[in-house]
Amino acid sequence: MRVHELAKKLNITSKDLIALLAGKGVSVKNHMVVLEEEVVQKVLKGAHGGTTAGAKEPAPKVEAAAEKKSKEKAASKKKETAAKAEAPKPVAAPVAPIKKEEPKSVSAAEKKSEPAPAVAVEKKVEVKAAVQKAPEVQRPKPVTPVAKPPVTPPVPAAPVAPSKPVVEIRFPITVGDLAKRIRRTIPEVIKTLMNVGIFANVNQLLNEELVYAAATPLGVEIKKMQDEAQEILLGEKAEDPSKLKPRPPVVTMMGHVDHGKTSLLDAIRSTNVAAKEKGFITQHIGAYGVDIPGKGHVTFLDTPGHEAFTAMRARGANVTDIVVLVVAADDGVMPQTIEAVDHAREAGCPIVVAMNKIDLPSANPAKVLGELQKIDLLPEEYGGKTICVKVSAKTGKGIEQLLEMLLLEAEVLELKANPDRLATGVVIESHISRGSGPVASVIVQKGTLKLGDIVVAGQFEGRIRAMKNDLGKTVREAGPAYAVELSGLSGVPEAGERLYAVEDEKTAQKITEQKTLELRERQMRGIHKHMSLESLYNKISDGSFKELKIIIKADVQGSIEALTQSLEKLSTDKCRLHVIHGIVGGINESDVMLAAASDAIIIGFHVKADPKAQVLAEKEAVDIHFYNIIYDAVEQIRKAMEGILEPELKEVSEGKAKIRQIFKSSKAGVIGGAIITKGRVTRQHHVRLVRDNVVIFEGRLSSLKRFKDDVKEVAEGYECGLSLAGFNDLREGDVLESFRIDKMAAKL
Repeated sequence: MRVHELAKKLNITSKDLIALLAGKGVSVKNHMVVLEEEVVQKVLKGAHGGTTAGAKEPAPKVEAAAEKKSKEKAASKKKETAAKAEAPKPVAAPVAPIKKEEPKSVSAAEKKSEPAPAVAVEKKVEVKAAVQKAPEVQRPKPVTPVAKPPVTPPVPAAPVAPSKPVVEIRFPITVGDLAKRIRRTIPEVIKTLMNVGIFANVNQLLNEELVYAAATPLGVEIKKMQDEAQEILLGEKAEDPSKLKPRPPVVTMMGHVDHGKTSLLDAIRSTNVAAKEKGFITQHIGAYGVDIPGKGHVTFLDTPGHEAFTAMRARGANVTDIVVLVVAADDGVMPQTIEAVDHAREAGCPIVVAMNKIDLPSANPAKVLGELQKIDLLPEEYGGKTICVKVSAKTGKGIEQLLEMLLLEAEVLELKANPDRLATGVVIESHISRGSGPVASVIVQKGTLKLGDIVVAGQFEGRIRAMKNDLGKTVREAGPAYAVELSGLSGVPEAGERLYAVEDEKTAQKITEQKTLELRERQMRGIHKHMSLESLYNKISDGSFKELKIIIKADVQGSIEALTQSLEKLSTDKCRLHVIHGIVGGINESDVMLAAASDAIIIGFHVKADPKAQVLAEKEAVDIHFYNIIYDAVEQIRKAMEGILEPELKEVSEGKAKIRQIFKSSKAGVIGGAIITKGRVTRQHHVRLVRDNVVIFEGRLSSLKRFKDDVKEVAEGYECGLSLAGFNDLREGDVLESFRIDKMAAKL
């Protein structure tokens, strides 16, 4: 019987009954606990007998039973006493063990009233009754065994809160595998999923959220198991500090185009890397090791810009320890220099400035130092903390000092790793070689990578068949912070993928199977959505979001400053707004990758995104918003923070046209001869004129013609003549975008 049922029977509250049971030594957690029949009977008897709650309550019941037995014995002995009333000695004998005073009282009564045996018998009965009643008052001892019910309570406590079976699962998991793991039938699992609004078949992949939703109705408790790759990562955190040894730093060269990044690296390595590149510009990511005689080793990453640096970071691979910002002494700080600084800061890497081309007559170090100060890189010469080294890639001046500064910075960072363990690293680049198959350039981060090791990178695994260093020499092993090119993987992993050396092929196959399932789930559910204005309010409400990072691209510097100040004023205790990057120009791939790596949103003010950036934004699910009025941008973000977004106006591109030739007409004004490069251009839709990624005009077409005929639209690949309503400043090379605006309900 449950507690609440017994309470109802006794006409008391469940709370009072729980207190009563606690007094009896029976622990009860809640009103749904099932009580043993023995406990129920004791409580019912106590209630009918008018007893009060307490541990000694059952004692009177035991005493009453003993009293009943003693009375039966007294009745039988009464007959014997009546027959032997004249002989007092036999009467006194049985009474003596119970009470020593009894023989005296009986003998005294017999001496005083010898002729009246009947009275003596009555007195003897009274004495016996007194003796039998005495234990009621003087016998608390029988209470002790009854007050021990705390010994028996384990029986009622066990069925009270039956613990759910705990099942460990790796995510994602198919419906069929889930049914096997929790020992349920597949139809039962599918039915349960349908009850919570999920329609799935036996091969449907389920993520954590869906499995946890179905676990409660199925009566099981789900515990997430770390996949093998995560277990390896967790094992890294528990490393013995005594096994850690100093490791070389990994340095990335960043800066503006043609400021001499690769040439400077050539001078350091005493090789000619740039001569191998098409047009003497770095076309791919390279990782190079440099031994400094008597001082140590430095691994350099030479990238085709900060885009690749951030692309790797967007995939969770932040391999760089120090960033060398190359600035030309004759050119100064340029837009890409500022972008590189923002990327490095967001990655949390210390910056060392290399002022290159110091040997040129036009070099102006004072001007460069002043410009660095404006972007919050205060040089040591001006009392700051930024190390600035004047170098020349052509003459070799200052290169030794630069290397010393890098090693000094590495000492300050106290870079350490355990070389005596299974290796982990990051894929820097990968390709397919005709002779070697899939080849991956890797920087080892921890452990030592050896020839013949079984490795996993993303969804590919294999045994290392060959390893080469940056000079093309075959090596048998590579320690922490060393770069090697290896072959033997079953496929080409993406740049930025983590690489793990594992103990055996079985573990490698488990990891790759899990990675394949995760990739399949992402493809089925769509890619992971980064931060967006639509989801901002929910995240703030959940308390899981503290900072909104924003990238601003505008047509003029004044707009960036005004937007930055206005947006940062919206910061509250729950959410702080932080502009991590703001620069003049259109939205490019670099901005999208920075947003993906930092989980930021992009705001374009009087600018547009180039086609490659738009494709990348869709691929990486980065949120981009375009505005023409500062107030609109500030107001929409404020509403997003408050959760009161209005229906969103979504721009849908219809087509693009490129102006090839300009004609002038006395009637129509300036006419642009154009070819439709993408989609279609329709007369009724809105158009936008873009010049060097900056919006020059936005409005409508005043005319659209094919030869001499007016037409409603022109399809891709055809030429046409067009003019804009209220705008005559058409130029060759301008791009005309045709678009429509759809209203979309805001999703929160």
